[in-house]
Amino acid sequence: MGATERQLASQSNWRLTSKQCHLSKINLLPLPLPLRSPNLNLLSPSPCRNLIRDAHTQTMTRYSDIRTSKVQVRSGEVQVPAYLAEPSGAGPFPVVVVIQEIFGVNDHIRDVTERVAREGYVAIAPAIYHRQVANFEVGYGPADVELGRQYKVATKADELLNDVQGCINYTQVMANTQSGGVGCIGFCFGGHVAYLAATLPEVTATASFYGGGIATLTPGGGAPTITLTPQIKGVLYGFFGQADPLIPNEQVDEIEAMLKAHQVTHQIFRYDGAGHGFFCDRRESYQAEAAADAWAKVKQLFVENLSTN
Repeated sequence: MGATERQLASQSNWRLTSKQCHLSKINLLPLPLPLRSPNLNLLSPSPCRNLIRDAHTQTMTRYSDIRTSKVQVRSGEVQVPAYLAEPSGAGPFPVVVVIQEIFGVNDHIRDVTERVAREGYVAIAPAIYHRQVANFEVGYGPADVELGRQYKVATKADELLNDVQGCINYTQVMANTQSGGVGCIGFCFGGHVAYLAATLPEVTATASFYGGGIATLTPGGGAPTITLTPQIKGVLYGFFGQADPLIPNEQVDEIEAMLKAHQVTHQIFRYDGAGHGFFCDRRESYQAEAAADAWAKVKQLFVENLSTN
């Protein structure tokens, strides 16, 4: 996608089909021929998927060199393990908090954290199941889903917010970070937590990917998370698959209506043919074109709303 098409696309709330991009007045160019090879199976193991992802996302990164580490972040009276990725150079850089799926801070979440860092942000991913289990990370099989959901239902909204706030506090005293607005990005259950985190005063840009239950519940019980929408003061982008069996389209409509009603600056992106987890290139539900488009919009969100040098 060229710069002109990206600019036009960013100005429209549009839907991506499985084969081409549709805007009201233009059709974007299809993928280049090398990426449309009949020998390239989008559901094959990760090397093929990474080829497509890299072609879309890594050629335009700002920082090719990053450093990573595991750190401990204070959340109330407990310590939260977190994965930290930092761009090379002295900075200062804005901060982005990355929130895991139900599968823990696994390879995919570490990869996303590193990709965020390559865009010029100090990125940190807290292990939000730490109160229940140490070093949790699993794959995507049925047993993994069942275990991840088991830990998810034991979380509480106030503790999750403390974890995100702890990450913000930790990074904002680092020598290479800058003061000002913080970004947040989350996937699956993390998309729900990111919506919660958008209510924190420091968070000025939120990317919530297919966060289930936003309209119907909140972690630990109580009024649904959607009722906290009036507390969101920053910009929120929501990303949903039209074929997601876990999030009915009516709930997405409800989220969008609530954001509009409370005048929250937002965009909701709906991807035709995409299911739950379409951004994750380790999952069978991965949709390369939808993921590439969503990543471009995430980068736009952070560039426009987090001050950079």
